[in-house]
Amino acid sequence: MSWDELLDHGDEPFALAFPPVCDVYPSLTLKATIVHACNNQEGALSDSLVDCKIARDTDTGHAQFAAYVTSKTVSHLNDAVQHFQLVLDQCLISHPDHATALTNLAYARLRGYICNDLEDIDTPTSLFREVLALRPQCHPDHPLSLYNLTEALTWRHNKKSTAADICESAKLYHELLPLCPEDTYLHSIASRGKWYESDEGIHLRRVVLELCPLDHQHRPGALDKLAQAVEARFDQHGTVDDLEMGIQLGREAMSLCPEGHTDRAYYLNNLAFSLRYRFDHQGKPNDLDEAISLYEEALRLRPVGHQYRDNSLDNLGGALIIRFNKCNDIDDITRAISLHREALTLRPPGHPCRDTTLHGLALTLDTRYDELHVIEDLNEAIDRYRESLRLKRHDHPERHLSLSNLSASLCSRFTQTRKNEDIEEAIHLCRESLVALSSLHPDRWFSYTRLQEAYLARYRILHDPADLSLAVENFRLASGHPTQGFPRRITEAIDWAHQAEVYQHESALEAYQMCFELFDSHVMTRSSIVTRREAATAFRGAQSLPVDAASCAIRRHNLRQAVELVEQGRGQQWSLASRLRTPLEDLKSACPQLAQKLLGLNKRLSHAQDSAGGADPAAADRAATEYRILTGQWDAAVAEIRDLQAFSRFLLPPSYEDLQAAARQGPVIILIASQYSCSAIIIPTSGEPRHIPLPSVTLTDLNNLKDRFARAIRHASIMGPKVPRNDLIVLLRTVWEEIMLPIVNVLEHVLKLKHGSRIWLCPTAAFTFIPLHAAHPFQTRADRSKEPCLEDLYICSYTPTLSALVRSRQMMKKRVTPSFVTIGQGQPGTGKGKALLAVDSELELVHKLVPATANRTTISGDAATRAGALKALEENTWVHLACHGKQDPTQPYNSHFVMRDEHLTLLDIMEKHIPHAEFAFLSACHTAVGDKETPDEVIHLAAGLQFSGFKSVIGTLWEVDDSVAKHVVKAFYENLFDGLKEGVMDCTKAAWALNRATHAVKTKVPLEQRMVFIHIGV
Repeated sequence: MSWDELLDHGDEPFALAFPPVCDVYPSLTLKATIVHACNNQEGALSDSLVDCKIARDTDTGHAQFAAYVTSKTVSHLNDAVQHFQLVLDQCLISHPDHATALTNLAYARLRGYICNDLEDIDTPTSLFREVLALRPQCHPDHPLSLYNLTEALTWRHNKKSTAADICESAKLYHELLPLCPEDTYLHSIASRGKWYESDEGIHLRRVVLELCPLDHQHRPGALDKLAQAVEARFDQHGTVDDLEMGIQLGREAMSLCPEGHTDRAYYLNNLAFSLRYRFDHQGKPNDLDEAISLYEEALRLRPVGHQYRDNSLDNLGGALIIRFNKCNDIDDITRAISLHREALTLRPPGHPCRDTTLHGLALTLDTRYDELHVIEDLNEAIDRYRESLRLKRHDHPERHLSLSNLSASLCSRFTQTRKNEDIEEAIHLCRESLVALSSLHPDRWFSYTRLQEAYLARYRILHDPADLSLAVENFRLASGHPTQGFPRRITEAIDWAHQAEVYQHESALEAYQMCFELFDSHVMTRSSIVTRREAATAFRGAQSLPVDAASCAIRRHNLRQAVELVEQGRGQQWSLASRLRTPLEDLKSACPQLAQKLLGLNKRLSHAQDSAGGADPAAADRAATEYRILTGQWDAAVAEIRDLQAFSRFLLPPSYEDLQAAARQGPVIILIASQYSCSAIIIPTSGEPRHIPLPSVTLTDLNNLKDRFARAIRHASIMGPKVPRNDLIVLLRTVWEEIMLPIVNVLEHVLKLKHGSRIWLCPTAAFTFIPLHAAHPFQTRADRSKEPCLEDLYICSYTPTLSALVRSRQMMKKRVTPSFVTIGQGQPGTGKGKALLAVDSELELVHKLVPATANRTTISGDAATRAGALKALEENTWVHLACHGKQDPTQPYNSHFVMRDEHLTLLDIMEKHIPHAEFAFLSACHTAVGDKETPDEVIHLAAGLQFSGFKSVIGTLWEVDDSVAKHVVKAFYENLFDGLKEGVMDCTKAAWALNRATHAVKTKVPLEQRMVFIHIGV
């Protein structure tokens, strides 16, 4: 390219050649340098040049360097360096152009290093340092010399991670800042490399942002560069605050670039990347959806022919792969491959970003192979990974990802071909990737994961126990890596537990424990109850963890640990929510200041939780950030409390001794339905737990049984009341013989439990959908003696978790004067369900049966609104509720009672804290049936009332027929209040009263309507 051609191209070649000159000190542009060189070529040499040879070598050096910049031909660079060196050799220190000669040579060498064509970074650094010494503060080019040295130090730090280089670079930037106009410094701060992730770099970028008020043209750029800096620091240290701050900054930057702004696509891409990154670390589905939407918009703004279309193609393709892994939609992966292939055509050999696209395409092909098992996809993925690796320098910041992903592909091929060289190379590559990463780098997780996959693959073929041990060790490292996000760590811990079970490794219990700890921490990062459930249901295989962990402990003959694990793993939604309502009486006596501090944080957290969400993503991010900050303060306060000797286990998962308090008034039976075994554990009032195997029951049997019950109940609802319920009778006989009879035998003959005693059932998994309390032998009349059923022998109650029962018992100490409210809505309005004609008569009946000593009120008709019902719940200790009840199968927190205006939802109820509440009778449909997606969370209306403060609750398992339910209601209250001592209403008699009522109405109420009612609580 001739000088005239260079000048005709405008400023573009100059910026390409010497970006530091153009960006830092616009007055000293390369254009001016080349114009000066052209004049020299024409013979009009400057007086400062001592002879024509210096001018000629300088001109040739600039020409060769410009040719290198445009063609990327290394020979041009070498020629430029050679000629600049000749000039420097001729310009002695006393020569007026000595500093310029040093600068030219240093620029060429630095540019060669940046473009991966020269390995030496020390020489340009030394040259720029020499230039700075020749240009003191009074020199007009002193700021430029400062910048040049900081640039070289930054790149040397990237290669050698030398702390001294970063410190010196930061000091030079401090010196540079007051010497440069704000717009100039704004460009200078956009230096490449890792310097900006340091605290000094972030501080200076904050200074730049302060120099750019809201209407400043460079504010979007200042926001974006600060966002990049804090996110780069997150990469190194894993501090979530940095990630959240980056997203907030990115949102503001994008908001300042509306439709039509030339840089909108750039800021769309950057914000999308940040959201995708947060999805990787926190698993919020909305983040991924929003990121894909932003990437789509950016791609539309970069049509065919746009210079940055390749970047948008790659970004969208990468996001679609992540969504495929989450949703398994094959269209996503097909489109991702197409996007990456198009991007590769735009990045031909020699393109500086070709390695990135090759890696993205390889990852996409590898993912499709995992789904469709087409070997051609795997072989191409391996070839693309190798090509990408060849293009990456050894100090490339993302080289480790290519190493670990190539390792995974080789491991996959090894399982197909069993070629030993593939697995050996896979293990070597993973080890190499670990060497390149700091101990806290989040991406070490990938290397640990790939290593465990490789060792496990080799173990399956060669059966060397050492490989299994190495695989487990890498499971342990990946699950426990502190700076990787919870979703990936949880996925790895679940896989660890599964593989340990498959190969009967002793680490299985440790793996389950890790799962529960990670789930607990992950769910607590969510600022609302609904998003906590989303977090808990997002992991494949997680649903069965509590029962599988308990089964594992049982098989290890550790029943106490089985009880602890099943309690820790199930009911997490209630456990986490109840932390904010922990009684603090004991703590108030020991340390009132700490108790008050925690109480204040509890209130602020509850408020933050209630205000989280909304349609505005930015507002949701701010709420989540506030919640996270408060959570950190709450954790610190709890840690301070645990330092007190008497509170060392404050709010930690309960021990067996803590949980045994649930059996204070009678044994608690945990029924465990695991894929590995089905059994029961009886927790007695004192002493060791008892294990009852259920050898004739499998998880498949239980799932079939619950489905058969559902069909039988539906069939019974359309039958007349006098038609025999033969199908139900057969099912209840099965429950008796295969499940409850082995338990009853232990209760009677081993524990010597008297007939008529209280027992509590705590079902898990598939057991939660089976009416265990109604188990019955149903012997024929030909039998000489009648065998009693379960309800003949014992008074059965349920409890969602052991902790819930313990908590209800503790709160029973707070007894107050009873007040009784009956709430009914028989005319719910258009579209809300059929009219319930018996509601008003049921309310009237209950009102009459309640003792006159209680303060009695009734709310019905137009007064039975959402607000009216909530107020009545808060103001009364005893409640009878008759209306439609509906369980939401997709979002159980939206399960509700149907009122005249709006639904009274489970969320509405959970937000209320009614510590003096005692009893609730829910005469409505589906109030005690759980969530099919997470059965062990027991998320239903009855549990919500218990959580809010009601110690004793009667709920329903399926649809209630209001025309016959009133017979059960009448018999229940008659028994409950029969012989009542004046002024005393005892909710602990509710289970007994329900037992008596179901016996009393056998001739009036069909079987399915007698067994629909269950008792929960004390």
